[in-house]
Amino acid sequence: MSNSAQKSAILLLEDGTVHYGKAFGLIGTTTGEICFNTGMTGYQEVFTDPSYYGQIVIMNNVHTGNYGVKENEVESNSVKIRGLIGRNLEDQYSRKLANGSMDEYLKANNIVCIEEVDTRALVSHVREKGAMNCIISSEITDIEELKSILAKTPGMDGLELASFVTTEEPYTLGDPHSPIRIAVLDFGTKRNILTCMVERGAHVKVFPAKTSLATLKEFNPNGYFISNGPGDPASMDYAITTVKQVVEENKPTFGICLGHQLLALSQGIDTFKMHHGHRGLNHPVKNIITGTCEITTQNHGFGVNPDTVKKSDRVEITHVNLNDESIEGIRVKGKPAFSVQYHPESTPGPHDSRYLFDQFINMIKETI
Repeated sequence: MSNSAQKSAILLLEDGTVHYGKAFGLIGTTTGEICFNTGMTGYQEVFTDPSYYGQIVIMNNVHTGNYGVKENEVESNSVKIRGLIGRNLEDQYSRKLANGSMDEYLKANNIVCIEEVDTRALVSHVREKGAMNCIISSEITDIEELKSILAKTPGMDGLELASFVTTEEPYTLGDPHSPIRIAVLDFGTKRNILTCMVERGAHVKVFPAKTSLATLKEFNPNGYFISNGPGDPASMDYAITTVKQVVEENKPTFGICLGHQLLALSQGIDTFKMHHGHRGLNHPVKNIITGTCEITTQNHGFGVNPDTVKKSDRVEITHVNLNDESIEGIRVKGKPAFSVQYHPESTPGPHDSRYLFDQFINMIKETI
């Protein structure tokens, strides 16, 4: 808790549900789609994940902020969430290596938060009713005024957001003399995804979301990566076209999360808005090619339509979620292209799925 927590705050959901609590972070008003993350650690990585752009996150763990923040525990150059909801948001922290408190960090990033909310009840409500928009305010007390502001907030369905979080200019990472050259289409990539490729000897060049295939090819890549990111993949016609062209290049291609959805769309497979999505560190996934299971990190509100996948002669399912049997991985038949819905870079989370980066790099090595 911080000094600002002494000020009252209000959380209003689109269905009229109201929660009262205390302010944390910036004093102000914010709107976005409500979602929840069930992880007990890794809150700073969650806050800076570009895939959360446009969303207000419930941290389901009782205490958030108790180990402070560190400059290098980030997945992008700024906090990307629109707001934060917690039971106990902690200003005091115990880790000596921390650079500061979560309250200071969120204020510096202009993030409005609310604490002292019954997050267990709130998460149960979202699980039952589904994803919806919400508003947090520590400056407006009139519910009708909050309803009026909330009514003007666009829904996530049909919303293109990748262009807001992509890099503005191309940049490179890794050994420039490496024979492993990967072109990254950045729709909101997490830093540790790039690190996982660089650590395996790759030289990567990260390109803005709306880069053409012709520009990507100027880098002379022998592999392509399609990144994660926020928003509705079906609204990204420009990306679907480019990914389809990338697949036709017949070079190793790997997609994660939004990249998984875009790969599916490029092959004529539909995507859909999930009831409340998957976000957390402990989602069980089965690799149906090997028969092994993985505990995975997830963050997505859209999914690949299983009905159209099963009817398709272009792709086959490689991974399924053991909680709800949703599709967690596909590969394109006759092409060196594959993708997963979850996050094998796993920051935060278990490292069960990092073999996928080895798989991708080995595919590239076989073509050199």
